[in-house]
Amino acid sequence: MRALLSVSDKTGLVAFARGLAGLGFELVSTGGTARALEEAGLRVVRVEQVTGFPEMLGGRVKTLHPHVHAGVLARSDQLDELERRGLAAFELVAVNLYPFERTVAGGAGEAEALEQIDIGGPTLLRAAAKNHPRVWAVARPEDYPGVLEALARGDEGEQARLRERLAARAFAHTAAYDAQIAAWFAGRLEGAFPERKILVLDKLADLRYGENPHQRAALYRERGGSGPLLEAEQLQGKAMSFNNYGDAEAAWNLVSAFEAPAAVAVKHQNPCGVAVADTLTEAFQKAHDADPVSIFGGIVALNRPVDAATAEKLAPIFLEVVLAPDYEPEARERLAHKKNLRLLRVPEPARGGYLDLRRLRGGLLAQDADVAPLDASALRVVTRSAPTESEWADLRFAWEVVRALRSNAIAVAREGRTLGLGMGQTSRIDAARHALERAGEAARGAVLASDAFFPFDDVVHLAAEYGVRAIIQPGGSKRDADSIAAADAAGMAMVFTGLRVFRH
Repeated sequence: MRALLSVSDKTGLVAFARGLAGLGFELVSTGGTARALEEAGLRVVRVEQVTGFPEMLGGRVKTLHPHVHAGVLARSDQLDELERRGLAAFELVAVNLYPFERTVAGGAGEAEALEQIDIGGPTLLRAAAKNHPRVWAVARPEDYPGVLEALARGDEGEQARLRERLAARAFAHTAAYDAQIAAWFAGRLEGAFPERKILVLDKLADLRYGENPHQRAALYRERGGSGPLLEAEQLQGKAMSFNNYGDAEAAWNLVSAFEAPAAVAVKHQNPCGVAVADTLTEAFQKAHDADPVSIFGGIVALNRPVDAATAEKLAPIFLEVVLAPDYEPEARERLAHKKNLRLLRVPEPARGGYLDLRRLRGGLLAQDADVAPLDASALRVVTRSAPTESEWADLRFAWEVVRALRSNAIAVAREGRTLGLGMGQTSRIDAARHALERAGEAARGAVLASDAFFPFDDVVHLAAEYGVRAIIQPGGSKRDADSIAAADAAGMAMVFTGLRVFRH
């Protein structure tokens, strides 16, 4: 029996090769892999001894030879042809590929990146996987122990099943590798929206179920991608669910928008209470008081390390998840008795752009994520009255909140706290009515933010009835003049952003 070993990642290599040799395999190897095995005291046949041809072009050509590929591709019923030609079969191929992804992620230039495009490796893996009824195709070091165990047990049925699984992994491995290369070329030549978009997703975990118990679910990482929740450390509590991840992402995205100490409570991916304050404890109390009913069973994100005082406020409330950059020891101790509460330590804020993908049956919609900041130079006061200094602060706060709500969306806020939120309504006046009714008397002197312009002046009239003092909205309606006139008549200030922030 012969095994061909040619790996860039040498994790577990020596132990695997030693195990194969102990099972009677002859080890054939190339370049650095052969040197590593020889230094470990293992007997190795160099690939040039098999091919009768030296490695050339700086290692670019070494295994691309009929004496190698015929030995890998020959079916069980073709072995006599190999023998007639004086060739021998390979029963196992262990190959992992040049580190292209790591190389380009490190900022490599074109020449270095091109050198890290593996040719022989994918060819060998695909050949072995194609011929998996006879040949082992081993692409990952983590599979080495299982292969050795199956070979040692000698159960042919078990071995056949494992070879098939390894073949599937090998084809996925080479497909993902080619996808990363294609993405690198596309990024250089075509930008974010190339003619062909290839997504590679690596499963991180199976989830208990999806949005509902009858739906299957799993968590994936996009190859080469990163994100705060994917890098988060879970400190305690039950495993995260499908819904937990969606809500946690929404909460962390919003809390990351604030520089001051901030707290965000989320239910069903919509904020139900948002606040900023001088301290984290005060911010959480304000966010809680914004809607003490909806926060029950919700998710809370905090943009400062949780101290003992804040933990004392969190502890009595039934929450599914708490996210924060860190937790002081006293806070951990206070929350430890809530065994089911998931505590996530999230290492970084949600910043920067990304490609937003929405699933369709049979396809995807793709867009730049809406992370455009509020441009101070584009803000335009369109009424006779201008916002006061405190109203300006509340308008900016309310704008960050409203852009996190599902459209049609209205946010009413005052003194760094949400008072009423209207979201997901089919008409803007209904969204405004919901938000203002929720705010009630507290709306007097507050500000109102809208994610899109007012097609009519009805929202302004309703806001005036509740005593709202300032409004921020994109502007751009054919009837802007009506809304401006209504605001002037009520003595309100109105600011246009020139930026629409729909979230459908």
